[in-house]
Amino acid sequence: MRKQDIVDDIYQQTGLPKKDIQLVVNLLLDSVRNAFLREERIELRGFGVFEVKKRKSRVGRNPKTREVINIPARKVVTFKPSKLIKELKEDE
Repeated sequence: MRKQDIVDDIYQQTGLPKKDIQLVVNLLLDSVRNAFLREERIELRGFGVFEVKKRKSRVGRNPKTREVINIPARKVVTFKPSKLIKELKEDE
């Protein structure tokens, strides 16, 4: 699903002008992006939690050449779905 698909879906449900919906979606995504940059936790009740976690550096291996590679420490965004989302997945 693309950002435009989200805008279209909201438009079909509400009938609000697409320009206004697009503005709100962009502001929401900017807000989320800025929270990630500040390494803040984002909790959306009934949906899930996004967090920025730090991964330690480690030693890896190139599967083709078997060469040892040092993988540097980095930050990653993780998502933990809410109970409701997990139940939806289990119904499949």
